[in-house]
Amino acid sequence: MRFYAFIAAVAIGLAGTVAALFSLERPGMLTAQLGYRGTGIEAVVNPRLIAANAPRHVAPPAIDPADPSGDRASTIYENVPVLGHLSIEQFGRIMQAMSEWIYPGEGENQGCNGCHVPGNFAAEDMYQKTVARRMLQMVQAINTQQTAHVGATGVTCYTCHRGLAVPAEVWSATPNTASSALAGQAAGQNTPLPRTGYASLPFDTFTPYLVGNAPIRVQDTVARSAPTAATMQQTEWSYGLMMHMSTGLGVNCVFCHNSRAFSDWEQSQPQRVVAWHGIRMVRVINTEYINPLQPSFPPHRLGPAGDPLKVNCATCHQGVNRPLNGAQMLRDYPELMPPAPERRAEATPR
Repeated sequence: MRFYAFIAAVAIGLAGTVAALFSLERPGMLTAQLGYRGTGIEAVVNPRLIAANAPRHVAPPAIDPADPSGDRASTIYENVPVLGHLSIEQFGRIMQAMSEWIYPGEGENQGCNGCHVPGNFAAEDMYQKTVARRMLQMVQAINTQQTAHVGATGVTCYTCHRGLAVPAEVWSATPNTASSALAGQAAGQNTPLPRTGYASLPFDTFTPYLVGNAPIRVQDTVARSAPTAATMQQTEWSYGLMMHMSTGLGVNCVFCHNSRAFSDWEQSQPQRVVAWHGIRMVRVINTEYINPLQPSFPPHRLGPAGDPLKVNCATCHQGVNRPLNGAQMLRDYPELMPPAPERRAEATPR
């Protein structure tokens, strides 16, 4: 019996060793100082992963600029309420770019056919056209109203889509199935998923913060203070969101925080302010642009709870702290800015 017990112990030990080895990255990391010396505020990255993922973060070459003068697209084409202010050449250019960004290649549902009825581009029959029109309005709003997060870099359709009709990094609400009466409610825990870095934290950490406006900060600012209003579940949700942001941006905690005082804004990195605005930007995208489109989507484009596929930090960032490594795509596509407001004639001439 002792022999079999010894063999079992060795087998368990080997299995644990293998699991540990596959969960760690081999040495040879790069470290860059981010904060004041001696504070440990530094970025740690894996150069092998950076090299392997580099092709994902290369922006496609820009199409030759179009002449902004001439007749407006709305005078030639029907049903172009969002881009009708563009010149005919600009309109054709952005349509070509969107085809390459979202429906590249040739086929029944590729290129122009991804959103339009062949032979009748003015038709409103396809849900993709309804969604694309609203997404264009969203991009215009981001590029003008969310500069606290996107800056002058801005976004284009390619920032999220990267050649796919549905962006690779999206999420939907996950039904929280109840456990047995004996085990109780798992509250979404112990179901390792990439969205929470494979931790045992609750897996639906996006709904409270990226659709709802639940407070994210749960840490006391004073030691040994009275109990706070934050519950254990709220704390786990918050940490789950932080795990997602770390993975989605390819950074560690001190990219935004000073680990000696996570909650103190004065000791935090400037990136924390940008991230604060980013969370609110994502919330606006999900609640004002994506969720209202739910009736337009067919069932196969909805999640298991019947809600549309929404965005999070990884939708744009995809593992780097600046999407597409900061490529200035908006500079090459001014067509994705909203039309300038019309100048009104003054009541009394000067």
